[in-house]
Amino acid sequence: MSVSASTPPHTTGAVEHVAIIMDGNGRWATNRGWPRLVGHRKGAERVKQIVSAAPEMGIKWLTIYAFSTENWKRSTEEVLGLMAIFARYIQREADRMAAEGVRMRFIGDRTRLDPKLQRLMAGIEARTAGFSRLNLTVAINYGGRDEILRATRALAREVAEGRLDPADVTEAAISARLDTAGIPDPELVIRTSGETRTSNFLVWQSSYAEYEFTPTLWPDFGPQELADILARFGNRHRRFGGVSAE
Repeated sequence: MSVSASTPPHTTGAVEHVAIIMDGNGRWATNRGWPRLVGHRKGAERVKQIVSAAPEMGIKWLTIYAFSTENWKRSTEEVLGLMAIFARYIQREADRMAAEGVRMRFIGDRTRLDPKLQRLMAGIEARTAGFSRLNLTVAINYGGRDEILRATRALAREVAEGRLDPADVTEAAISARLDTAGIPDPELVIRTSGETRTSNFLVWQSSYAEYEFTPTLWPDFGPQELADILARFGNRHRRFGGVSAE
């Protein structure tokens, strides 16, 4: 399933692609007097629960924001701890994802990541490539502006080398060079923790998405709240700039 960036993904209340900004792990732990990494580990457990529940809710594509290009500003201890959590998650969840028919892939600039983590990422992508019950996309070292910058640089090189006519630089051409090429745009973006900004997440892809901001911290965000949000989404009438016939 592929959706052009210029075409709204759906005009009905159905939702197949949900993107989530998983925010609040550190605050969840701090509120309890625990180290921030405890909250991140709890957040990883919540990811497993949501991944297991999503297909039963009709979700076919789930994209989660795990680590942004700005998150390198955090302490070395927290960054290294997060990278260890990512590696552990991949190693421990590979069998379960394969058993549940989950395809896992990653978006973002991998060049700054530890080579061992890069190998683990490539390995689980290859192992789960044939599955489609749920398409799980994890954004690591990802930023929407960085993604667009890398895509436009690729286009510029093709034009400079004479392999692409400038007139062919269309929205579809840009979409095809994004990290999410071949992945449909999200209909719904959820952010937890009470913050009401998009934090450079899927800047291009979410232009037609509906947003839901919840005060719930990510470690407390469960399947029931996701189901409630999906129910509210189903009642929205999405016109995409048109005029309602009602």
